[in-house]
Amino acid sequence: MIKNGVTIDQTFAEAFPMRATRIIITAHNAKWAMIAATAMTGFATSVIACGCEAGIEREMGPEETPDGRPGVAVLLFAMGGKTLAKQLETRAGQCVLTAPTTALFSGLQEGDPIPLGKNLRFFGDGFQISKKISDRRYWRVPVMDGEFLTEETTGMVSAVGGGNFLILAESQSEALAACEAAIEAMKKIPRVIMPFPGGVVRSGSKVGSKYKALNASTNDAFCPTLKGQTHSELSPEIESVMEIVIDGLTQEDIQKAMRVGMEAVCALGAPAGIRRISAGNYGGKLGPFLFHLQEIMA
Repeated sequence: MIKNGVTIDQTFAEAFPMRATRIIITAHNAKWAMIAATAMTGFATSVIACGCEAGIEREMGPEETPDGRPGVAVLLFAMGGKTLAKQLETRAGQCVLTAPTTALFSGLQEGDPIPLGKNLRFFGDGFQISKKISDRRYWRVPVMDGEFLTEETTGMVSAVGGGNFLILAESQSEALAACEAAIEAMKKIPRVIMPFPGGVVRSGSKVGSKYKALNASTNDAFCPTLKGQTHSELSPEIESVMEIVIDGLTQEDIQKAMRVGMEAVCALGAPAGIRRISAGNYGGKLGPFLFHLQEIMA
């Protein structure tokens, strides 16, 4: 398959099951909602070392949020429910409770309930107040700028992590420009995040390593400087490869994001130095979710 001079490899991205939750942070204005969300999603690029993968799904207008203020929706993903609950509570307590004017709400009503403000309320030292509206409980915690309002729980659902595609280009600057175009398009798709810095990862990995202590290592087949030293997947003109990783609440969400992202790359095409689109295919070693590139782009 070739689109605008870009070859779409006949391969698949291999992804794995995760647990996920969605929360909504609101504040006095959009600036402070985003500051809290950015702090909460820091150091959350990969479960390999960060404990969770997290990112900003989208900004929300006052008409969309529970308290009628500007907000930001955040998604968090982890390999298990206990880890996800712990990461959520720690990040909410250190990054949202502490941020001026913020409030914290559930962004998912379905799934299994996990604590959101259920334990954060104890920061109120006995002065916290509970209020139940319909079947949803909220806590008002006194803080120095007024009150911190938080919903007691949020929902946790089964999700998918590790959807991906690789952009192969003639130069580093061209690969990065293509990634930036893809990310801008993918940000418009709800229920997904691209957890790496700016949505892009240059240190793509393979499963396993020659060093026993590591369960992942550099994807040498796609490293341009190793063309003569390993079984390379790169033709002579390819001098830079970058990867975009996608986590989503469902397979369909990831497929939508991958499609618009790859379409944005192909729109730049061969005139912009883009030669191929490939994916992290690990031969079934990584996970059961397979995203076939050519089927997605058909």
